[in-house]
Amino acid sequence: MLNRRLLKFALAGAALIALPVGVEAHRMWMIASSTVVSGASNWITIDAAVSNDLFYFDHRPLGAKPVVTAPDGSTVEIANHSVGNIRATFDVQLTQQGTYRIAVVNEGVVGRYTLNGEVKGLPRGTTKANLAAAIPAGATNVETADNVSRNEIYVTQGAPSTGVFKPTGAGIELVPVTHPNDLISGEAATLQFLLDGKPGANLSVTAIPGGIRYRDKVNEMHLTTDAQGKVAITWPEPGMYWLNVTEARAPGEEGPGGPGGPGAGAPGAGAGAPGAAPRQPGPPRRRVGYVTTLEVLAP
Repeated sequence: MLNRRLLKFALAGAALIALPVGVEAHRMWMIASSTVVSGASNWITIDAAVSNDLFYFDHRPLGAKPVVTAPDGSTVEIANHSVGNIRATFDVQLTQQGTYRIAVVNEGVVGRYTLNGEVKGLPRGTTKANLAAAIPAGATNVETADNVSRNEIYVTQGAPSTGVFKPTGAGIELVPVTHPNDLISGEAATLQFLLDGKPGANLSVTAIPGGIRYRDKVNEMHLTTDAQGKVAITWPEPGMYWLNVTEARAPGEEGPGGPGGPGAGAPGAGAGAPGAAPRQPGPPRRRVGYVTTLEVLAP
């Protein structure tokens, strides 16, 4: 039995290694105890983690405190937020009818500058608000790029509503054609994604069903949004799905270490021919991403 289990893990690891570069082995996610409930008041519990297997705790917790938006646009305070060694948990009380958004949004600035002849990078944690203070006096050749990532899920009490999907105009955002709490296996669902408030054409969409631990293949689906930022997904079976949306990258932008890793323009990362000059870093590139967990029900 133990040998079979070890073989299973080895096969799963090989499947992860074989993933396209844009699909990282460690995936951040949140998952709710229920995505659709009835009644006037309910509590739900959310697990939040970063893991290899979806949706199991095997790497580290998602420590950021999420923001919960109620159907009327108000902010709901979470309860019992606890960050452990490999997962975080928190509770949300639903008191309104409609759809809630539970989101972790990271907005930051990456970049570099030259000071006294030396190229330096902006410190981690730089944002638009503190950007001016992060660049020292006398710096030249300042180059910056914005990063926006969203990890959000949706829970509906009673009938679905759409108020929480009002776009902010920053990064990739979901504007559902098919409501994310109304997904049925075997039926095509249409989702629309905006990029900075406009239809996100040619965005890369990856959908992966949970339960990777118990199968040899990842079974990912790779799709691309159309000119209106829409993508139609036919869910092959019921269950929880991890959905990731990113901008398509030009050839040569990615390397063995994934976006931003070795081979992606890092100093000295290019292998090239023997004696070739090290690859020089390009200008800071803006990166945006969107992650959600969706529940697909049986017909």
